[in-house]
Amino acid sequence: MRPTVFWFLITGATAALTHMGVFTLVQHLHPDVWPEAANALGFVIAFVLSFGGHRWLSFKGTSTPVQQSLGRFAVTALAGFASNEVVFMVLTRRYGWFGLLALFAALVVASAQTFVLSRFWAFQR
Repeated sequence: MRPTVFWFLITGATAALTHMGVFTLVQHLHPDVWPEAANALGFVIAFVLSFGGHRWLSFKGTSTPVQQSLGRFAVTALAGFASNEVVFMVLTRRYGWFGLLALFAALVVASAQTFVLSRFWAFQR
């Protein structure tokens, strides 16, 4: 379980930094774009990196076929993104948090959900 958690954290951190980087870049270059849309674009780009890292590093011992894992991980990631977007919107719109800080908090909340669904369903052993 330790290598799984280690690689999950490394892959997740890399994907989260990618997500946050895209968000920041979009907000900087196009300040008229809604923060929620910049968040969604960051998610889409980070998804590819996240799937590859989790499939071949975090859960490399999986017997689930790649196509099945991809479909399941897409559902898992979308559920995580839904949580992320709700937390993000509440923190930015209701509490006035700075976008990048709200995004960081939202990513932390979504990561626990993503780990559980990935470990026990998307990349089931």
